[in-house]
Amino acid sequence: MLRFAGFELDQQGAELRGADGTPIKLRPKTFELLRLFATSGGRVLGKQDLMEAVWPNVHVGEDSLFQCIRELRTALGDDRRQMIRLASGGGYLLTAEVEAEPEVTAGAEAPPLAQTVEAGPAAAEGVPLQARSQRSIFGISRRAMVAAVAGLGAIAGLAVAAPVLKPDLFRRTPPRIAVMAIVDVSNDSRGAVMAAEVTGRLTDGFAKIQNISVVASRSAAVPGVERAGLSAASSDYEIRGELQHNDQSWTLRAHMIKTATGEVQSVAAASVNADEADVQLQQSRLVAGVGHVLARRLNEMLEPSAASSSTRRSSAGGDKVAVEQALASINQTTRERFGAAQSILQKALTDDPDNVDLAVALASLQMRGIQMVWFSPDDAIAVEANASVTLERALRAKPNSLPVIEASCRFLSATNHFVESLVTCAKGMSFDPWDGSALYLIGLGQVFLGRFDDALATFRQADRYDTPAASRWTWLLGAGLTDLLMGRDEEALPWLQRSIGVTPATGRSHMLLAVAYQRSGRFEEARMAMQEGLRLRPGTTRLSVSPPMKNASPVCLAAWDRVVQSMVDAGLPEQ
Repeated sequence: MLRFAGFELDQQGAELRGADGTPIKLRPKTFELLRLFATSGGRVLGKQDLMEAVWPNVHVGEDSLFQCIRELRTALGDDRRQMIRLASGGGYLLTAEVEAEPEVTAGAEAPPLAQTVEAGPAAAEGVPLQARSQRSIFGISRRAMVAAVAGLGAIAGLAVAAPVLKPDLFRRTPPRIAVMAIVDVSNDSRGAVMAAEVTGRLTDGFAKIQNISVVASRSAAVPGVERAGLSAASSDYEIRGELQHNDQSWTLRAHMIKTATGEVQSVAAASVNADEADVQLQQSRLVAGVGHVLARRLNEMLEPSAASSSTRRSSAGGDKVAVEQALASINQTTRERFGAAQSILQKALTDDPDNVDLAVALASLQMRGIQMVWFSPDDAIAVEANASVTLERALRAKPNSLPVIEASCRFLSATNHFVESLVTCAKGMSFDPWDGSALYLIGLGQVFLGRFDDALATFRQADRYDTPAASRWTWLLGAGLTDLLMGRDEEALPWLQRSIGVTPATGRSHMLLAVAYQRSGRFEEARMAMQEGLRLRPGTTRLSVSPPMKNASPVCLAAWDRVVQSMVDAGLPEQ
């Protein structure tokens, strides 16, 4: 219970009350914004920070934030804009002094804060799921899915609430992670401010991870993160970092250290162009660059191994190398590299048939092959059946393993079970909030469900994180495709051109680029782009150019038909 300026903010009951105890009606997003202000300790909250916190994984314009600010000022009688004040340099702060009164129910313990995943206001509205059968999918029951799917934020629809999992899948006491204040080592006038913002963002990100508890130092305190009376010494792991600025770049280096022994568990570094005008984009990419690496290492340490005995003996040897080599460019791969990677994994799996990690890696790679239509129809059916069995077994053995969850997400996406894929991908993001690959698959599901605005926002969020780099072309291509489906052809061009710059050899990007040129009246460029696409994907015709469209919404089908017709107009053969 928080009290300020005669108002009472009931966080548990999600209610704002006036001095006489009368409830003051607020929309869920407006209430969440007020809660952030009230728990901020009086610090300035940047506009982008507020938008990312209130609308997670969704790109919204500043108008949405301004509307919530206006509603808050009206509710608080802040006509003179003194209680919620615009700070110099942008951002807002609550100027009223806030007093906290803990509300404890006898005999009950509050759940660890880090085990709570933010959900949008639609979280109470169950979304019907079109399951493949009466059985659960990958161990997720229909009831669990309905509880988990709500709709990826208020704008995105389909924001995903916390996955419903058995309590015994988690440690009774989640490990504590202390995020220490990032140290500015550049002696730059902007360095201290940048370091403080990066610290806050990094702490916010780790606070979203499901199976840990985050402890922030007082200098790094952020809303909703446990800190009272705790020091780094009470943590299991510390995250320490240094920020350096030079004429060309900002560079963030971070270490995850085991507190008891001082042993370095993981090292990560990220750099961004110092000339980038969007400071918040710089901060987002710096944090995502190190956060993505550290989150995955943390997941690897916390998820117990379910591999065979021979794998445990050689996990640092050939099997691990085989997985890394085969999956290093899973989203950038050409047909030839795909075949080579598949051979590597199949050989390794023949030598160690009980190795769960190898089997999951092969399934994930082959799902990419299905998405790219690199299997014959008969082979695709067999591959899908084998992958389903493999992933069912892997999820029982390693339910919180990121590689297993991601392979399952890719399986559901490749087999056109889009609602289920949203649930599974969101579960993956609850262990790695900066995973661009998961965002891409979420966006792809939204495309097939006809939610184009949501998909474009998701792809843009992936681009703001830009991790992992090997997956970059997928969300660039996804954003370009979505713009085409929405009839925004000029906007599609830079996305598609960037995707080709990253991965020039797939052919599909060139065919979509041809559509953008054709519709923009640049007919010669359209013809040349289509010729390049056909050179890279010989034999493609109107009949074979489409991905599997099972379970796609009528909105998506109609928009895709228009895209294919533009391909034909640009030179795609009819048959």
